[in-house]
Amino acid sequence: MTKPRCLSAMVVVSLLTVLGVQAAEPVRIATIQPLSGPFALQGEEITRQFTAAADRINADGGIYDGRKIEIVALDGKATARDSLLALRQAVDMNISYVTSNISSVVHALSDAVAKHNRRNPDNPILLINTDARDPALTETKCHFWHFRLNYHTDTEIDFLTDYLVRQPSVQKVYLINQDYAYGHAIQNTSRELLKQKRPDIQIVGESLIPLGKVKDFTPYAAKIRAAGADTVITGNWGNDMFLLVRAGNDSGLDVGYYILVGNVAGSTTGIGAAGVGKVWSLFPWHANADPNPYADFNKTYREQYNSMSNYDYIPAQRAVAMLNKAFSKARSDDPMKVALALEGMTHEGPEGMVQIRAEDHQLVTPLYLAALTRVSESGVPFDTEDTGLGWKTVYKAEGKDFVPPVKCTVERP
Repeated sequence: MTKPRCLSAMVVVSLLTVLGVQAAEPVRIATIQPLSGPFALQGEEITRQFTAAADRINADGGIYDGRKIEIVALDGKATARDSLLALRQAVDMNISYVTSNISSVVHALSDAVAKHNRRNPDNPILLINTDARDPALTETKCHFWHFRLNYHTDTEIDFLTDYLVRQPSVQKVYLINQDYAYGHAIQNTSRELLKQKRPDIQIVGESLIPLGKVKDFTPYAAKIRAAGADTVITGNWGNDMFLLVRAGNDSGLDVGYYILVGNVAGSTTGIGAAGVGKVWSLFPWHANADPNPYADFNKTYREQYNSMSNYDYIPAQRAVAMLNKAFSKARSDDPMKVALALEGMTHEGPEGMVQIRAEDHQLVTPLYLAALTRVSESGVPFDTEDTGLGWKTVYKAEGKDFVPPVKCTVERP
């Protein structure tokens, strides 16, 4: 072979090698979670759920062109400032898909993504909000590059209060929430809807607490007792939730707690037996719901991923599955094409049918209310976090039963 032909062959081989490497590159999805600080346990467990969801798709052949999905975990420390630094990391890594799930964090990320995309129209980022529930994110703050793949606060409180107003024992309600966007939304919507649906119910007290700062909830338990409450509504999560319940138990406070985030890792362990018969939680879905198509996988999930949780954090599974479906529909991983594919998308998950509204990128989805019970009870096959406790559905609504009004229409680029 002559030298020119030899060089030509080398160029072809090199080109094919490069193309092969490029074709094999995974689609990366960054998840910005609190991986350090007081909520690190929750961030780590959510990351495992994302990773398992991606692994299941990869084991089934990957996305439409055979490439794999890779989950990249970045530490946002549950603060807007650190989450913005994590977003910058994602941009520097050329990651086009970012997920996160705390309202104050997602507000900051949403603004930053919108600004980035205006300045970099050829390199946009798609923000997938898996569990930040402040309504403003799909109302006054809605934009094309943000999708919320869970219900929002007005919907969950509408659902919860529908149940509560049918309970004769609910007469005096105390509202205690974390002092950020989500907590404020819960306070306001609970107050409004309880008055509207059953005016005889009294709101006997309200407290807003600094996120992740309170170590002793005994004074709050004393306030709830002094107010004469029989029911507590709280969106507190992590330590702020289970320390509240435990303080009430230790002081002999006899109230029912209606929490909104029982699907957050560590919640059942933190509450413990003190919550049996006293704690009810909203869920987008849970392991003891019927049906559970992940039942067999759930038996090996914890060991395989070194997790304390059941494989039932549906927002993570939903996000990965719906992105994969959008890649296939668009025949592309270009964020613009994928965003258009997500608009109006329906998806059948274990919770039932969900749909992303094209107008405001809000998911319409079923909701569950479940009671904390012992696994020895019928209908509770799966233990949660090796506590001997599990969650049992007491009320479910289909997405069509609680559809929030459209208050914003996104402007498409």
